Amino acid sequence: MALDIFLLSLGGILFLGLLTSTVAARTFLPRVTMLLLLGVLIGDHGLQILSGRFSQHFDVIANLTLMMVGFLLGGKLNKETFTRSAKQVVWISVTTAVVTALVVCFGLLSMGVGFEISLLLGTIAAATAPAAVVDVVSESGIDNRFTDSLLSIVALDDVWALLLFALAMAVVANAGSAVTDFAFLFQSLREVVGAIGLGVLLGIPAAFLTGRIREGQPMLLEAVGVVALCGGMALWLEVSYLIACIVLGSVVVNLAKHHESPFHAIEDIESLFLIVFFVVAGASLELHALKAIGYLGALYIVLRSLGKYFGAWLGACLGQADQSTSHWMRFALLPQAGVSIGMALVASTHFPKYQQTLLTLVISSTVFFEIIGPIYTRWAITRAAGQSERQEE
Repeated sequence: MALDIFLLSLGGILFLGLLTSTVAARTFLPRVTMLLLLGVLIGDHGLQILSGRFSQHFDVIANLTLMMVGFLLGGKLNKETFTRSAKQVVWISVTTAVVTALVVCFGLLSMGVGFEISLLLGTIAAATAPAAVVDVVSESGIDNRFTDSLLSIVALDDVWALLLFALAMAVVANAGSAVTDFAFLFQSLREVVGAIGLGVLLGIPAAFLTGRIREGQPMLLEAVGVVALCGGMALWLEVSYLIACIVLGSVVVNLAKHHESPFHAIEDIESLFLIVFFVVAGASLELHALKAIGYLGALYIVLRSLGKYFGAWLGACLGQADQSTSHWMRFALLPQAGVSIGMALVASTHFPKYQQTLLTLVISSTVFFEIIGPIYTRWAITRAAGQSERQEE
C-alpha cells in the first residue's frame, strides 16, 4: 500500500473520528456505536472512501488495541477492587459466562438445532467485547464501584469463555468417537496457563522498574514498551495475548511503586488506537450477513441477551452485590466482537461442515451487538451512577 494513501486514510480516520466523538458526546449514542456507523458509512458498504488496502492492516491495529485494553483491564484487578467486591466480581463473571452458554445451547437445542453446533454457539456467546466496554466506561467519565466491577468482570469473562469453548471443542471432536481425545482442551489450557505465566514473568520486573528508569518523568515509553513486548511474546509463544496483558496489568498495579502512572500513560494514547480500531471495524463489518440471519440468528441474539441478563442477575445474588450492581450489571455485558469471531473461525476450521452456520450467525450477531450493546452499557453505567448518588443523599 502506498505511503501517501495510508497516511491520508489514517489522518482522515482520526479527524472524522474526533468529529464523531464530539457529536456522540451530545447524543444518546455512545462513541463506539457512532464510530462503527462512521466506518460503515465510509467503508465498502457505504461511500467506499476508506481504502480496502488500509482495512487489510486491521489485524495489526486490532492486536495493538486489544493489548492495551487488556493491560488497562488488568489494572482494575487490584487489591482495592478485590477487597471491596471480589466475591461479586468472581460470581458475576462466572455465572454470566456459564448461564449464557447454557441458555443459548439449550435454547437452540429446543428449536431442533443439532447438539454439536448448539454447544459451540453457546460457548461462543459467552464472550464479551472488552474494547467496547472499556471505551464506553472511558467516555462516560464515571469512575466508581460499578465501573470498577464492570471492567473486572469483563477481564475475567473472556477467560471463562475461552475455557468453556475449549471444553465444547473437545466434546464435539469426540462426539460419536470410541476414542476420547482431549488434545484441543489441553492446548487451550496451555494457552491460558502460558498466558498467565508470561504476564507474571514480565509483570514482576516491569512493576519493579516502573518509575525507576526515569523517576518523575512520563512513563509512556515504559508502559507501551512492556505491553508490546508482552503481546509480541504471547503471539510468538502462541498463547492468549489478551489474557497475558490482563495478567501483566494486574501484576503491575498490585506491585508497582507508582502503580497508577503506567495506566495513565496508556490511557493518554488509547483513544487514538480505539478510534482507528472501531472505524476500521465498522468498515469491515459484513452487513450482507444480516440478510441471511433468519429466525435462527434472531433466536441466537435473543438467547444470548437473556443469558447475559439472567447470568449477571444470578451472579449478583450469589455474590451478594449491592442493589445498583445487581440491577444494572445485567444490561452492561452485551457487546460482542473479536473474541467471539475468533472462536467461530477456530471452530469452523476444525469442523468445516458447520462453517457456514457458525460464521453467518456469529458475524451477523456481532454487527447487532457491537452497535446496540454499547448503548445498553452506557445506559447501565449512567443509571447505576445516578442510583448510587441518590442512595448517598
